[in-house]
Amino acid sequence: QVQLVESGGGLVQAGGSLRLSCAASGSIFSIAAMGWYRQAPGKQRELVATMTRGGRSNYVETVKGRFTISRDNAKNTVYLQMNSLKPEDTAVYYCNAEISLRYGRWDDYWGQGTQVTVSS
Repeated sequence: QVQLVESGGGLVQAGGSLRLSCAASGSIFSIAAMGWYRQAPGKQRELVATMTRGGRSNYVETVKGRFTISRDNAKNTVYLQMNSLKPEDTAVYYCNAEISLRYGRWDDYWGQGTQVTVSS
């Protein structure tokens, strides 16, 4: 069974920083992409940043230059460094990972979500 455990959310003033972490555990054969999504009240969940196992990253335009995704494959962990936070970044942030438990089968897994609140 796979579990994604997130941490690092909290309350921060505009312009501040937070670092989110997400560690995957379980009988994992392999992990492909890992990333972060967020959902603000009244809005749909959106992709924030993803990274392939090889280190290629992708970001939603609104966070480029402010957020940095990274991962430690040996620890099955993905991070999101969030700088210059804005009130618009306020949302529940969800970790996502494409995980294979056995050869030839891949599924998406989600963390429980961590609240990020940016005050003005």
